[in-house]
Amino acid sequence: MLLCWLLFIPFVGGALCWLVGRGNSEGAAPRWIAFATMALVFIPALWLWATGDFSLAGLGGHTPHWQREISVPWIPAFGIDFHLAIDGLSVIMVLLASLLGMLAVACSWSQVRERVGTFHMNLMWTLGGVIGIFLAIDLFLYFFFWELMLIPMYFLIALWGHGEFDRSSHVRAAVKFFIYTQASGLLMLASIIGVVFVHYAQTGTLTFDYNALLNTQLGGAFGMVLMLGFFVAFAVKLPAVPFHGWLADAQANSPSSGAVDLSGILVKTAAYGFLRLALPLFPESSAAFAPIAMALGVISIYYGAVMAFAQTDMKRLISYSSISHMGFVLVGLYAGTLLSLQGVMIQVVASAVSTAALFILAGQLYERMGTRDMRQLGGLFGRLGALPGFALIFVVASLGMPATANFVGEFLILFGAFGAWPWVVVIASGGMILAAVYALYLMHRVYWGTPSGEDTIARMSAREYTIMMTLVVVTLIVGLFPQTVLSVSQTTMTEVSHWFATGLAASSAS
Repeated sequence: MLLCWLLFIPFVGGALCWLVGRGNSEGAAPRWIAFATMALVFIPALWLWATGDFSLAGLGGHTPHWQREISVPWIPAFGIDFHLAIDGLSVIMVLLASLLGMLAVACSWSQVRERVGTFHMNLMWTLGGVIGIFLAIDLFLYFFFWELMLIPMYFLIALWGHGEFDRSSHVRAAVKFFIYTQASGLLMLASIIGVVFVHYAQTGTLTFDYNALLNTQLGGAFGMVLMLGFFVAFAVKLPAVPFHGWLADAQANSPSSGAVDLSGILVKTAAYGFLRLALPLFPESSAAFAPIAMALGVISIYYGAVMAFAQTDMKRLISYSSISHMGFVLVGLYAGTLLSLQGVMIQVVASAVSTAALFILAGQLYERMGTRDMRQLGGLFGRLGALPGFALIFVVASLGMPATANFVGEFLILFGAFGAWPWVVVIASGGMILAAVYALYLMHRVYWGTPSGEDTIARMSAREYTIMMTLVVVTLIVGLFPQTVLSVSQTTMTEVSHWFATGLAASSAS
């Protein structure tokens, strides 16, 4: 029942936002309903995190160690069930989605002034689709939520795009986002159907159940083709070079809350997909494909960093920096060791928090200065209250400073990958130097240097201050006490690393 609560509350809350907002398009009621909706997801998810048994007891089979599970027949003729389950990986991702969901509502409080109810309905339904992805373990149901989250996100970009651009720019960015993700999603659907038919040929049972499909033998050339369908779908959403073309435009044209959703939540569904589907279902093919995947990860690290330095728009700089961060995630995933996978888990949380924080700060700065063009900014330290200080904290975090969550994630990824891929780690480490270059460039152009614009600028409100302090606390807790995440994800990451090692042995033998 608790799993159904986590899943359906965002959709119910979104419908309430729309109904309440119909009579008053600028009222505050939809905002409070949306915030309460995400709080009602966050609190039970936090309870699951605090009370769950995440030990390695019972580990060893080829079925994940679920904390809770519910299965109801949905379309029995095709072996499709309404099947939800949650483990340590899912708990962390649901917690992250609900926390950033609350902050997305809070940061849009003064920015969205028209069709408030409809806006929050789309925001809640996007988050509901994401949470559905984290809970669904029937592959048809998983794909259903994968597609469902795209539609409300499209409207968030197209209808409530950032004020610095015109409506046609918003629509172009939304269409590009939709085409990229829809086309890659169709590849994943083809691969899902292929996996189901292979399982049927081997067992005579038609099913989309994840637990059953994990036992399917999916090696050889056909297994590689099916794996690539999943890889492309997740690489587009991550995104990794050369599948990144939609990200910067979508995030630059999104409202602040939409950018928080894209950077902090939606793109992290890709990392979850790799950990939940691509690596466990295709261990042999994934191990054989690892050199190419890691090469794409290294290219993404350098490409994202260089492109970030070339930007003049703050949001586009942050977008390209997130591509660089996700390059480390791709390296850690296909290194396949327990340490590197645990580093991926920390990096996903760290990047979601720090990138979301930088997007929120960019939105707050735009409200005060009327521009995100760094060429028109400068000398803002001491003139905006605490805002430049928060910017410095998250810029430093994004470049991997010790005591922040980003440092722990990158360190574990590189340390865990070094034994098997030393040269990849050496080359990837250079990206951390480039991260310092574009991060300091951002701080210098925006907050230091010669003052420009008006002398009197509004300071941060209590709401804005609370948002940023919440993100600072999360970054420091995970950075100083990473075991809060590592102990929860340990079982799942141990399972994934075991399956990957098995696939690596089979790939080497063949």
